[in-house]
Amino acid sequence: MFTRADLEAREAATLAPYATLSRDSRGREYPEARSETRTAFQKDRDRILHTTAFRRLEYKTQVFLNAQGDHYRTRLTHTLEVQQVARSVALTLGLNETLAEAIALAHDLGHPPFGHAGERVLDGLMEGQGAPPNNTFDHNTQAQRIVTRLEDRYPDFPGLNLTLDTLDGLNKHDRAGLGPPGLEAQLVDAADALAYTAHDLDDGLRSGLLTPEQLEALPLWRELLARVPVQSPQLTERDRRTLHRELLGWLIGDLTTASAAAITASGVGSAEEVRALPERLITYSAPMRERLRETGTFLRENLYRHWRVEMQVEQATRLLTTLFTAFLARPSMLPPQVRARAEVDGLPRAVCDFIAGMTDRYAGEVYAALTPPSQTGH
Repeated sequence: MFTRADLEAREAATLAPYATLSRDSRGREYPEARSETRTAFQKDRDRILHTTAFRRLEYKTQVFLNAQGDHYRTRLTHTLEVQQVARSVALTLGLNETLAEAIALAHDLGHPPFGHAGERVLDGLMEGQGAPPNNTFDHNTQAQRIVTRLEDRYPDFPGLNLTLDTLDGLNKHDRAGLGPPGLEAQLVDAADALAYTAHDLDDGLRSGLLTPEQLEALPLWRELLARVPVQSPQLTERDRRTLHRELLGWLIGDLTTASAAAITASGVGSAEEVRALPERLITYSAPMRERLRETGTFLRENLYRHWRVEMQVEQATRLLTTLFTAFLARPSMLPPQVRARAEVDGLPRAVCDFIAGMTDRYAGEVYAALTPPSQTGH
């Protein structure tokens, strides 16, 4: 039987000198007893997995609404793909894979229903509702809010009382004076972009919103076809899966190799030295960075702004605006725990938190309950 001390000693003996060690964790806001059998980062990971917010990710949009098909990525499957990429690269680079896993599992907890469209709508609705920073909404800040305040699972502290290392990994903004986060957090950030680039191309093809002919104008796609013996544009289902798998392997390989070279060139010998640097060390090669930039532009123009996706955006805008306006006008419709939160944080923020926590499906049910049948098409 291995104790926490044994696991910490194993980390110290096997991880790279620039990895973040569990025994060197910066601690938690609220002191608590350490586990006898789990490291601090294992404890963080397990707490995140058991949250209500994590379970709700199954019914939150990535690009395609959950009701449009069982095989499109959801916010939950995206999170699991990010976790897999981050853990794989962390193992190769000698980083703390458990910390990377914890950050990956929590990184999208703050996403509202209807994906980035929902995020933009809530941000617009919060404008003018008080003073900064309480008059904005973004999913990164909301993820931190969930794990530090909104999850109500423990009697001795609000939120999950995660380590400061995991919390720092969720902080993509407001890093003035902090420098870059540790390599594990940098890795999750890169794994996030890697995963959604690969799976949005795959889902775009599966849905028919993207065609192989369109993709052949994309340098990344042409180079991928040169690496994989498939016949485009006559792609079979197996061809599409093969291309997705090979694209993932290519991106992960480039990220791993380029990051290893950057770490070596930097000369860093500890996690503290990493955080003292002005630049990030988890990176792609220069050619791949350009390919990913081109691909991001392509996806914005051809998938995220496709007319069928724009209809989803309009649906999200109408639905979330109706909910937000109705709850502000009649807060008696809010559940008791939300009204209690409003007394602490103000009504607009409490309403925003409530709506942001909804799944696509639940938001639609509440909207239907508030909307006369003549306006819902029934």
